[in-house]
Amino acid sequence: MEPVIQTHDLTKHYNKVVGIEELTLTVNKGEIFGFLGPNGAGKTTTIRILVGLLRPTAGYATLLGMDTWKDSVSLKSYLGFIPDFPALYENLRGMELLDYLGRLNTQRDPVLREELCERLELSRDDLDRRIKGYSRGMRQKLAIIQALQHDPEILILDEPTEGLDPLMQNALFQILTDFQARGSTIFFSSHILPDVEKVCQRVGIIRQGKLVTVSNVEELRQEKVRTMKVVLTQEAPDGVFSVPGVMLIERNGRDIRLTVKGDINPLLRELAKLEIEDMIFEQTHLEDIFMGFYRQEE
Repeated sequence: MEPVIQTHDLTKHYNKVVGIEELTLTVNKGEIFGFLGPNGAGKTTTIRILVGLLRPTAGYATLLGMDTWKDSVSLKSYLGFIPDFPALYENLRGMELLDYLGRLNTQRDPVLREELCERLELSRDDLDRRIKGYSRGMRQKLAIIQALQHDPEILILDEPTEGLDPLMQNALFQILTDFQARGSTIFFSSHILPDVEKVCQRVGIIRQGKLVTVSNVEELRQEKVRTMKVVLTQEAPDGVFSVPGVMLIERNGRDIRLTVKGDINPLLRELAKLEIEDMIFEQTHLEDIFMGFYRQEE
């Protein structure tokens, strides 16, 4: 596989505050890679280094073999970037912004731009309006179109579904899948776990500036993280589920929903002391696995 995005011991400190620490990962050509973590985990710091906006304290990052800091100007034409809070020129009209940014790239594709506008339902009337009158969703659509209109080889997306309604989120997912089919490599950073689960093949989970794991989505689902629902004949006493590796997700009277990471036998021994009406193992979702990783050091 051909690596497109690489970091090695990537570190960024803000004075004494650690942004990210010794982060090493590889994203291969044609891959949609999910980068997961809550706000403040280090996702945006990583992305700003990848797009050449921040200089790392130590380590390095490369796109297409070029250093993201030293070669940042050369990399611009290969890169499409959606920041977490897109800063758009308020007094320009939408089409003026797209034209202006399009002229900065030699690989302009007006047909692609028109297709993106249609799929994201940004009409010509919308594009003729000044951006300062746009809603949050319209701004996000414009940010997506400006990032994709030159058909970039690499897409770096920081919370790209923010402000989009479910219909437009699905439209974006399909657009990203189509770009992947054409050979684009996509780095998809989000704290919204179902979004990542829908489109990504591999995910990296970041916690407090450090990479916890990198794995295929399917492999993560098959890890020893189980989600189960237990229905008791009567309410359980407090503390009965205080077992290593067990996280209580939801408790509603006699109905209990929880995840188990690792050995399930200690939990089963506790459950054997109770009268159980029903017990169901559910399909494990990425969110349950994610929360398991975040709980393990708490």
